[in-house]
Amino acid sequence: MTNYRWVIVAAGGLLGCVAIGGMFSLPVFLQPIARDTGWSVTGISSAMTIGFLAMALTSMIWGTLSDRLGPLPVVLTGSVVLATSLALASLATSLVAFQFIFGLMVGAACAAIFAADDGVRHRLVRHPSQPGGVAGFGGYGHGADDHVAARRLAGLAS
Repeated sequence: MTNYRWVIVAAGGLLGCVAIGGMFSLPVFLQPIARDTGWSVTGISSAMTIGFLAMALTSMIWGTLSDRLGPLPVVLTGSVVLATSLALASLATSLVAFQFIFGLMVGAACAAIFAADDGVRHRLVRHPSQPGGVAGFGGYGHGADDHVAARRLAGLAS
């Protein structure tokens, strides 16, 4: 069971990298998109801002669903929405459609993957006195939830 925990943590880390990689692919393709579509660089890059706002707003919903339904349906839904939204964004014919598809859908999909990944990771975090924990891999930049993991490690929270 202990080795399986590391597989789950590694898979969650990989999915998180794929999700945020999808979001951060926009700056890489910003100039080619602007050149090919004639849209403004500001308008295209605002899709990323919309994506981060969507991540912030939908993470609470995805976290609640992950707690109620479990992480599998949330991650599966987020993965499907991420792949679909990236494909649809490449076919967008207007800037508003691109901003909606890339911003809202990619942002919400990233939030789904992160919310479920964080929930699973925190269930696997153990106090250092308990063998088999993956506490050393507990935080890779997720802010407030890492505070919870740190408190768990210190024995201050359940």
